[in-house]
Amino acid sequence: MATGSGSSVGLASNHDGQEAASNSVQSGAASVPSNAPVSGAARSASPPELGLQREPMYNWQATKSSLKERFAFLFNNELLSDVRFIVGKGRQAQRIPAHKFVLAAGSAVFDAMFNGGMATTSAEIELPDVEPAAFLALLRFLYSDEVHIGPETVMTTLYTAKKYAVPALESHCVDFLTKHLRADNAFMLLAQARLFDEPQLASLCLDTIDKSTADAINAESFTDIDLDTLCAVLQRDTLSIRENRLFGAVVRWAEAECYRQQLPPTSENKQKVLGKAVPLIRFPLMTVEEFAAGPAQSGILFDREVVNLFLHFTVNPKPRVDYIDRPRCCLRGEECSINRFQQVESRWGYSGTSDRIRFNVNKRISIVGFGLYGSIHGPTDYQVNIQILESDKRITLGQNDTGFNCDGTANTFRVMFKEPVEILPNVSYTACATLKGPDSHYGTKGLKKVQRETATGTKTTFLFFSSPGNNNGTSVEDGQIPEIIYYT
Repeated sequence: MATGSGSSVGLASNHDGQEAASNSVQSGAASVPSNAPVSGAARSASPPELGLQREPMYNWQATKSSLKERFAFLFNNELLSDVRFIVGKGRQAQRIPAHKFVLAAGSAVFDAMFNGGMATTSAEIELPDVEPAAFLALLRFLYSDEVHIGPETVMTTLYTAKKYAVPALESHCVDFLTKHLRADNAFMLLAQARLFDEPQLASLCLDTIDKSTADAINAESFTDIDLDTLCAVLQRDTLSIRENRLFGAVVRWAEAECYRQQLPPTSENKQKVLGKAVPLIRFPLMTVEEFAAGPAQSGILFDREVVNLFLHFTVNPKPRVDYIDRPRCCLRGEECSINRFQQVESRWGYSGTSDRIRFNVNKRISIVGFGLYGSIHGPTDYQVNIQILESDKRITLGQNDTGFNCDGTANTFRVMFKEPVEILPNVSYTACATLKGPDSHYGTKGLKKVQRETATGTKTTFLFFSSPGNNNGTSVEDGQIPEIIYYT
């Protein structure tokens, strides 16, 4: 019995390559089962043959009107088969029949396996590193061009498509993952995209992490990533989070990595497992209070580094420190938000008309997003275009076509711009949101003036005005766009 391990794609083993995805992606996103090795029970003498067409059907060809129908009929069918695969391990293994000609026509790896210089002559080929459901999805695609992937099989199917060099199926898997990408699974999918060498998916994951960094690092999958993935994220200039909060997340990752390496989570061991990640943390972007409360007491920095950084914060001229001081997302200061409504009601409908509200502020700020109301009907996805315009000149200063997922509560849900939008004092601006989705909550008892004071005592005052026109009903008194998220 031969073992079909040949592949033109250099990947880690199926178990190593997919174990990082063992925690499923919830809320409709890709749910990836763990592929930890099956127990060492002996393989059954005759693995099950599930869902097979067994009885020869006389003149079956006449019942099929197209080539696709004829080949689809032969999928997972003993009829005319000339090779069988034993797929999976132990009691989970399945015997799956196939036809060499069909497989060789769809995959260069199968072509080499059956027709190359070292072609196998075995009638049964073992594939212990492949999941039966994923292999059936691959065969179905080769026989019929039909794509059968779901949350529980997408990662194993992507691995199998990579292994047997079927790029069209790879693309379908990546499209599926992209559709279900969100902040709470972005790190898990990023690790998998890097493992499977999917740069487009990796880029989309990083964009999601940039826009919703706080939500992404709070997800369980953040602490499961490898050191190289952590470093790739820490190198980015576009993370939308304060550095002290990012440092706290890095410490959580270090604790998890210590446990993975069976080390006690001491300061020395955290420093050891972080290694090359520590220089990528931008300590100079913190306030002296943030640094004193966190990194200075963490034990992750050497005493000399702590002293140099304290001097950097407190004296002039500032001594040189070996840490990047370039702002992330071109922002300094504190992330803040204001809500202009005092009460939430339902229902607010959408027909393609934009919700708009005019505003001005008393000081220079950078707006990074809006908080919007979501569905009254439970968990729902919305498509949305957000914009900020300079009202008098009708110039669009920032916009983003994106989406968000709500949970059915009356909370607001963050929708972020790709880049911060600079807002100057005493200039009239228009906040605009065009939503596509079901009826939502909306705000009432709106305030014309909202003031927010930061921890440092800085006060920012927003004044709101109704925008001329329909605006889908949104006004100072009630409507959408309850929240503005900004940096001072």
